[in-house]
Amino acid sequence: MAPRHLIPVTNMLERLNEEIRRRTYVVRIFPNAESCLRLVRALTAERHETWLEDHRYLNMDLLKEHKKKALRQAA
Repeated sequence: MAPRHLIPVTNMLERLNEEIRRRTYVVRIFPNAESCLRLVRALTAERHETWLEDHRYLNMDLLKEHKKKALRQAA
């Protein structure tokens, strides 16, 4: 069986869990449970902001430009 870190992960939730595992493994020892929760919350908030900013399934700007060109050609 291949080591876990060599298996490609495709599910978004699995990727987030892997990132949390990786980051908590780097820290190794937390002074208390709250500090671990702060790290996990910061990672999930960062991932949420990145997802909101980066993931565009349809780029509406390209669609607007296409419509403008079509209207210009029709006129």
